[in-house]
Amino acid sequence: MRRRIVAARRAMPEDDRAAAGSAIRDALGQDPLLTTGGTVAVYYSVGTEPDTRKLIATLWKRGTYVLLPVFLDSGELDWAAYEGPDSLEPARHGLLEPVGRRYGPDAVRRAAAVVCPALAVDGRGLRLGRGAGCYDRALARVGPNTLTLAVIYDTELVESVPAEPHDRPVGGVVTPGGGLRMLAGA
Repeated sequence: MRRRIVAARRAMPEDDRAAAGSAIRDALGQDPLLTTGGTVAVYYSVGTEPDTRKLIATLWKRGTYVLLPVFLDSGELDWAAYEGPDSLEPARHGLLEPVGRRYGPDAVRRAAAVVCPALAVDGRGLRLGRGAGCYDRALARVGPNTLTLAVIYDTELVESVPAEPHDRPVGGVVTPGGGLRMLAGA
């Protein structure tokens, strides 16, 4: 399933990926759940992932406190503030990470929302990631009222994904064509 989705993303025209990023920004950039909730933790997209960079810039410009992940050798995610595009530097695996003060893996406990990557999500909110488990560990740390969302392309909301006991569901998905959709099974 991972190989098939990654191949489909690579085959997607660049213009379609750019349009997807704008649609994701439009779907979430005005949503009060993200714009008035204080802190939002968001992944900084790279490669063929659905683009979150426009969303991050919009939230930050509107005064939302945006945290971005910093991958630790332990497989955990640390979190640091996004302070504009100049606050990022290249990191392992082709990622860009914030260079400022780190707040620790538990920083997501205080976030109003966590927006995470996925390759696919099913109606139960279970997400298929890249296989490292770092976002499952981060989602296990969120507070009980934290909105958790995965960003995927429209075709990646599927009937079911393989799941293991440690997998943590998200409460909703954001797709370019469907916008924000809360998942009843999550």
